[in-house]
Amino acid sequence: MARQLAKLTALQVAKLTKPGLYGDGGGLTLQITRAGSKSWLFRYMRDGKAHGMGLGPTHTVTLAEARVKALEARKLLVDGQNPLVVKNQQKTAAALERARMMTFDQCAKAYIDAHKASWKNEKHRDQWTNTLTAYASPVFGKLPVAEVDTALIVKCLSPIWEAKAETATRLRGRIESVLGWATTSGYRSGENPARWKGHLENLLASISKTTRVKNHPSLPWPRIGEFMSAIKKREGVAARAVEFCILTACRSGEVRGARWSEFDFENNVWTIPAERMKARREHQVPLSDAALAVLKTVRSAGTANENSIVDAEGKGFVFAGTKKQELSDMSLTAVLRRMNSDEEKSIWVDANGEGITVHGFRSTFRMWAAEKTAYPREVAEHALAHQLPDAVERAYQRGTQFDKRKALMSDWGIFCGKVMKKTS
Repeated sequence: MARQLAKLTALQVAKLTKPGLYGDGGGLTLQITRAGSKSWLFRYMRDGKAHGMGLGPTHTVTLAEARVKALEARKLLVDGQNPLVVKNQQKTAAALERARMMTFDQCAKAYIDAHKASWKNEKHRDQWTNTLTAYASPVFGKLPVAEVDTALIVKCLSPIWEAKAETATRLRGRIESVLGWATTSGYRSGENPARWKGHLENLLASISKTTRVKNHPSLPWPRIGEFMSAIKKREGVAARAVEFCILTACRSGEVRGARWSEFDFENNVWTIPAERMKARREHQVPLSDAALAVLKTVRSAGTANENSIVDAEGKGFVFAGTKKQELSDMSLTAVLRRMNSDEEKSIWVDANGEGITVHGFRSTFRMWAAEKTAYPREVAEHALAHQLPDAVERAYQRGTQFDKRKALMSDWGIFCGKVMKKTS
């Protein structure tokens, strides 16, 4: 047996250059490639099949070290184990150990980076980052993601579960998504401790949807004409954007991102592309005379505000900021705040006395349509680009009710131009 081992010398290993395999004995083999690189192989038979396991390059692993590695491999064979399988298992174990050092905060950042391209706007990404940073990170953000368990999730959610129900509900979902990403990526294993069904629902009180959702403060519909009269007196592109939001019953982001190329002035239609819609479906908005008047005002002001001028490709922002970019959401909110601060006391408030929001005007429109008109409910819902709640109803109501919406929006525009007399 001694003659079959240690056939090579360190000097031979250093001087050999011809491509080929040079046995040292006991399965240890020096491999020289045509490119001139040298490395160690452990060659063996297992279940009638030949196997070769790399032991490292000669410039890193010496002859003596290679012999030790080969000896360890032979011992595994004697014990009935496959050296290659054991090596792969060790690699996996080492990878899992390194993965355990991936913190929750690191996983959260990786998840956000991986998904931000599919999110509609910067605000959504900021909400993800801000909620996780504010509530999850202080509790388990610096811990290895593999160590985040149910107790830590409950500790994170409990303080805000009822006090800030909507935030807490969204936070739980975001934590569940991050942990799901970590599991798929191999950084943790087992059930997701942030899942609701059959798990957290047993530990946290169920909060009804009506409790979770806090409606945006909205102006009572009889006062819309009074408000429109007041905002027409305000200067600036942000004021015109608020006015246009109201007249089209669209969301702030849809109006702020509007481009001249989206408007068909021959048919008086504004087509909002699917990628800018909450439901990811194209939405056509019939333009009333009042809405067209706002666009005409903005366009004529383009001589003084070059940001609003349509470019060569018709892609300029309609309601552009000072840097020829989309207005911020806060710029529209600021208009409403200034309107209240300019008065001796806040007068533009909802039924509970809270300051109104831009989004709340969609509720104002919806309540007007329900209480003041005879238009079917689905027409008003389509005008708001809402999906009908009932699946069966959706199956039969596949149209967009465009002609009826055209009449509805015309009536809305006319109503917004009337100041109702106050009753004592």
